[in-house]
Amino acid sequence: MGIGLIAVAGVLLLGAGIMILVVNLGKERGSSVTLDQIQTYGYVAEATGGSEADAGGGRRPLDSIAGRLGNIVARRTDRFGEARIREKLISAGMYDTTPRKILGYQVLCAIALGLVVLWLVPAMGGSLLMAIALAVALGAGGWFAPLYYVELKKRKRFERIDKQLPDMIDLLVVTIEAGLGILASMRVASDSMSDPLGQELRLTLQEQRMGLSVGQAIESLGRRADAPNMRIFVRAITQGERLGVSIGTTMRNLSVEMRKRRRAIAEERAQKMPVKMLFPLIFFIFPALFIVILTPMVINIFHALA
Repeated sequence: MGIGLIAVAGVLLLGAGIMILVVNLGKERGSSVTLDQIQTYGYVAEATGGSEADAGGGRRPLDSIAGRLGNIVARRTDRFGEARIREKLISAGMYDTTPRKILGYQVLCAIALGLVVLWLVPAMGGSLLMAIALAVALGAGGWFAPLYYVELKKRKRFERIDKQLPDMIDLLVVTIEAGLGILASMRVASDSMSDPLGQELRLTLQEQRMGLSVGQAIESLGRRADAPNMRIFVRAITQGERLGVSIGTTMRNLSVEMRKRRRAIAEERAQKMPVKMLFPLIFFIFPALFIVILTPMVINIFHALA
């Protein structure tokens, strides 16, 4: 009887141990999956406002059509660069848009522009051959239009990040010299800075909480927001961590370097202005001046010859 009770207790303890092991493995696996998802496609740490939600609700039917169409096209083609488009979407801050949805919008834009041209050109008296040629040309433009839109948003976002970085580094210098660590300083900066830089900092902190080291999270920040100033910031942080340089000294030197770089960029743009003004002068201002100056002279010559 005693041996039987001991055997039953052993089986129960063994089962409990196996259950605890399975639960812990499931938690680790869930954390790993979440971390992979964050590294792959980002994380939005704040809810959108009511106006954005309303706008998203207005676009929802078209987004659904584009998503389904993108899934169909992606399954039928092998040349769809989903990873490349995903990197562009992450850099542009479009975390709620999938690569296949962009592919669906490409197909929709190409078909819509082609059909509009095929309907308008014959209605305006054009030939069928001209309509087909214009439809093909505008269809190709419609195919690349969504990608160009993503690229444009990416450039504007990088420009905003570049403008915000010197202020963020000044804030990091103040908080680090006050006694906070780099992660605590980045948390303070993420609460103080507006998007998109604040969003990228919150994503970096989320990655670090999910298991990445500080260096890995900052390198991931550099890959997502691959702006010139951000590359300098990430390089300074990683090199300072490897060489053991004081992070406060690194941030102060980096702040001075950022200010100098911003001044150099402003001077470069000012020096480019005469070249950029040359084309409007030649094509718009000079012809008008020539007309105003030479027209009375030409009229007098005609009267004299007559």
